[in-house]
Amino acid sequence: MSQISTPIEFKNYKKFSYTFAGRPLVIETGKMAGLANGSILIRYGETVLLCCATASAKPRDGIDFLPLSVDYEERMYAAGKIPGGYLKREGKPSEKAILTSRVIDRPIRPLFPKDLRNDVALTLTVMSVDPDCSPEITAMIGASTALAISDIPWNGPIGGVFMGLVDGKLVVNPTEEEQKKSDLQLTVAASMQKVVMIEAGANEVDDDTMFEAIMVAHKEIKDLLEFINAIIDEIGKPKFAYPSCELDHDMFDKVFAFCEKDMMEALDTDDKNIRDEKVVPITDAIIEKFSEEYPEISGMMDELIYKIQKKIVRRWLLVDKKRVDGRRMDQIRPLGSEVGILPRTHGSGLFTRGQTQVLTVATLGMLSEAQMLDGIDNETEKRYMHHYNMPGFSTGEAKATRSPGRREIGHGALAERSLVPVLPSPEEFPYAIRLVSDVVSSNGSTSQGSVCGSTLALMDAGVPIKAPVAGISCGLITAEDGSWDTMLDIQGLEDFYGDMDFKVAGTHKGITSIQMDLKIDGLTPEIIKAAFEQTHKGRDYIIDEVILKAIPAPRAEVSKYAPKMTSFKIDPDKIREVIGKGGSVIQKIVAESGAKVDIEDDGTICIASANGENAAKAKAMIDAIVFEPEVGAVYTGKVTGIKEFGCFVEYAPGKEGMVHISKIAPKRIEKVEDVLKLGDTVKVKYMGLDKKGRMDFSIKDAE
Repeated sequence: MSQISTPIEFKNYKKFSYTFAGRPLVIETGKMAGLANGSILIRYGETVLLCCATASAKPRDGIDFLPLSVDYEERMYAAGKIPGGYLKREGKPSEKAILTSRVIDRPIRPLFPKDLRNDVALTLTVMSVDPDCSPEITAMIGASTALAISDIPWNGPIGGVFMGLVDGKLVVNPTEEEQKKSDLQLTVAASMQKVVMIEAGANEVDDDTMFEAIMVAHKEIKDLLEFINAIIDEIGKPKFAYPSCELDHDMFDKVFAFCEKDMMEALDTDDKNIRDEKVVPITDAIIEKFSEEYPEISGMMDELIYKIQKKIVRRWLLVDKKRVDGRRMDQIRPLGSEVGILPRTHGSGLFTRGQTQVLTVATLGMLSEAQMLDGIDNETEKRYMHHYNMPGFSTGEAKATRSPGRREIGHGALAERSLVPVLPSPEEFPYAIRLVSDVVSSNGSTSQGSVCGSTLALMDAGVPIKAPVAGISCGLITAEDGSWDTMLDIQGLEDFYGDMDFKVAGTHKGITSIQMDLKIDGLTPEIIKAAFEQTHKGRDYIIDEVILKAIPAPRAEVSKYAPKMTSFKIDPDKIREVIGKGGSVIQKIVAESGAKVDIEDDGTICIASANGENAAKAKAMIDAIVFEPEVGAVYTGKVTGIKEFGCFVEYAPGKEGMVHISKIAPKRIEKVEDVLKLGDTVKVKYMGLDKKGRMDFSIKDAE
């Protein structure tokens, strides 16, 4: 007996529509991923993502943090591409996907309850890409909405926009073409009341324009949040109850009273090593004193020490206006910089700020050594690369070195973005550039130390940057009554126990990058303005008093160990002649000259060599191949062949032209040999093409 299935009915299906920056934004629920705590399919233009939020039923044991993971998953089919490589399937996340995950994580994380220990996972799968509708911003909105309608405890929603600056005008969610012309790439996330995340790359944009862009973004986000809140009101689930994992308040108060004086003394130093040494006996004393009353206390020591130190440091900053190392709130730690400390590298710079120290090394290569990219957008290569490493010894930890994690990739990308606006174009400086920043000592703000180290290394390598770039961070401390204060150049403890790490890099002229990390529910416009003012003064000081005193300008020449590069263009139709059949010609040029040669499809040729003579020889060989005589021009050459009807003259290396017997001498001659012999040097004039389309030269007209 046959069975007939009944059609599926999605009884909980809902569809919500909104116009976002002039383009349709559609959110659908109740059709896909029904087993997740919260899920939506979000469409912005033709960009489509499936956004799912899930949480474990029980908290994870033995941890003192929220186990949140945010994964931005790029599917190559979204852009109509098949993945490269042998396996032909998506592998580890691209660098851009990792950076997007971090941008979404940062504004979402502070809005979870501080005592939640359940695993929370956000999976944001890109299924279709419209280049004019940012999948990154769509993912942020989708993540916020999926969390907000779920039963997972979270104090959202938030919204996000992407801001551009095109021809001096601010543009919300610029199209792909507008982004190519934009002087600003600004991502802002915000709640109804406050800005919760800022990430920017900029072409030396001034503070006032940047502030205005943030305010315009916040206004747009508020309108978007009204739409999201309406969805929550209609289909949002009640938040589930969870066991609080906060420390016992009575226990904390007793421990704090016991060790307060000793901990204050331990923290009152600018030396991280001394501070760490002094904390060890305090920890031992706490366990000895309270282990009988609280048997589980030894397993809580990390969280206890963290909260004890946090209470002391925040009280110092808020009440006493005192910093751990005795600085004023607007004072930068001791600074130092050196260049040229590694003799065989192409450029090197060591930047020191307090106990934070970053060594950045520059390597120059051929343009063909640019990084090839395989992603869902239209970016296919990257000429300038910056890589950041932070080994365990930099913080005094004994741990094995591993491949770079999300933090290392994020810090490297931030420093990279900071220098891009001041780099010379490939036409001005035909090199691929790689920087590696190794953090050799860390006590806060290593990413901005990498920015300063990058400027030093580039200038030492002879890269003609347009202006030096410096980076510095601004911290924040807030009180329950709403009062607040900012502090310039935060070190480790102020980062751990403060409320903000507001990193700004730029030149004297303007900002080139921003990254803001928050531990609170957002910033007011007044705090953002104060951060801009402090960081601008800080970077001006670092540029004038530290960087330019170490190296006043980029070196006039690249290192003797760097490849010498020559770049020029030929007619693309001549590329085939330069390469030759099966690459025979180009291989001969490389073998005879000793130089490396790269040829682009547009006719751009880059020649690299350890010395200028080899590069000049390769260029001369290519010039000879592509040389085309100009009509009316006179050339000096040698007679290479004699025939009854005329002679052949090599007017350029490897280039021969025929001179008819009637154009050899002013008067009529019977034989060519009466006037010329093989090897004679003569002047010839190019007359153009004859009636049969052949090149026509004349000796008598040249004279």
